[in-house]
Amino acid sequence: MVLVIVGSINVIFGLAAIFEDEVLTATGNGRVIVWDLTSWGWILLLFGAFQLLAGFALFGGAGWARWTAIVLAGLNAIANVGFITVYPLWTLLIVALDTIVIYQLSAGWRPGTTYSGSYDSREATAARDEMTRLRTGL
Repeated sequence: MVLVIVGSINVIFGLAAIFEDEVLTATGNGRVIVWDLTSWGWILLLFGAFQLLAGFALFGGAGWARWTAIVLAGLNAIANVGFITVYPLWTLLIVALDTIVIYQLSAGWRPGTTYSGSYDSREATAARDEMTRLRTGL
């Protein structure tokens, strides 16, 4: 879910960089730097689309999407450090969300574990408890 949020933010951020492509930054000694963000906006737009694709593939249970999502989140966190002078709070939010995505996809993943089972003759709480035991290993 967080990867879909990050991908959506990157799509919005990319569109904003494409449509409002010149940003002014004032330095401490009175100089002004003009940043042109058009190409960076296109990169973020495409990157956000890949993140959305990987996020929705994770919802579908695709095995390839896990490592793809980890790589995309890591690259996104590194790439957004370049935006820290333009949008500091927004960039820190995106880097924090990418860190959460990487942790969630790498810390507790058990490949090949299925969480669906037969619930024919058991009541719902017993089946839920059995699935919890299976998932946690307790």
